Amino acid sequence: MGLNRRDFFKYVTVAGAAVAGAEGSAHAWQSRAPSDSVGCLVDLTRCIGCRKCEQACNRVNGLPEPDRSFEDYTVLDRERRPDEKAYTVVNRHTTGQIDERDQLIPTFVKLQCMHCQDPACASACIVGALSKKENGTVHYDVSKCIGCRYCMVACPFEIPAYEYHDPITPRVMKCTFCYERVQNENKLPGCAEICPVEAITFGRRSDLLKVAHDRIKRNPGRYIDHVYGEKEVGGTSWMYLSAVPFEKLGFVTLPEEPMPRLAETIQHSLFAYMWSPIVLFGMLGGVMWASKDKSDRAGNGKEGGSS
Repeated sequence: MGLNRRDFFKYVTVAGAAVAGAEGSAHAWQSRAPSDSVGCLVDLTRCIGCRKCEQACNRVNGLPEPDRSFEDYTVLDRERRPDEKAYTVVNRHTTGQIDERDQLIPTFVKLQCMHCQDPACASACIVGALSKKENGTVHYDVSKCIGCRYCMVACPFEIPAYEYHDPITPRVMKCTFCYERVQNENKLPGCAEICPVEAITFGRRSDLLKVAHDRIKRNPGRYIDHVYGEKEVGGTSWMYLSAVPFEKLGFVTLPEEPMPRLAETIQHSLFAYMWSPIVLFGMLGGVMWASKDKSDRAGNGKEGGSS
């Protein structure tokens, strides 16, 4: 039996790790996270599901009008995802909690690009169309984009969407963090500005983390002791407080390690010197040769046994 797909990728990983380990010390990975970026803290215990944030996002970014109005709350009956026509959506979740009237208590969750501190999408982009700005925004430059869609594969939150319906000038679409408003006009992001219950707080990320932990400390019965986005994949610019575990609200459980760290370390190590790819492919060739030789011996053994 030859080398199957699973074994091949296993050997690739081992070989890559070996080369990376040999040269990694000379090419240590460096975080590109801004020292004090801005961010948003979303308090899910305050959100009432009014969808005003969706409406403001649509208006500020000049997005197409939705098929159903923003006053139509029946859209909350099914789970939605941000797409090429909506940078943010609100979903309704119930976790079995009952109020004094025996009614299910809903939790409303706003979704958008998380604007990671070390974004995997920017690391995966081969032409630099996605970049991390000093204010924390993961910015998209459509003039550089070649439509490879590697960013869509790389994003751990599965956020970037693509304009498949536009065959001429398709774009990758995601939350812009209202970059122009924040950076040039000194305004709040549209969603944070319009929120009627102040469920969204905009400010310096470091200050928001202090606010978040202070709320948890002052109201331990109201919040779980976890600020989602503080450490996930190295930290994100959008962070959340909740009364129920995040995994029950559709949030992805992710490691604290930034996604680009392993990939970039291996990549830089492999191509640090001219002979690195030769070593890697030599190792892979040896593995495949040994596997083939083993397969040939097994085949010869069966033929000898049947004669």
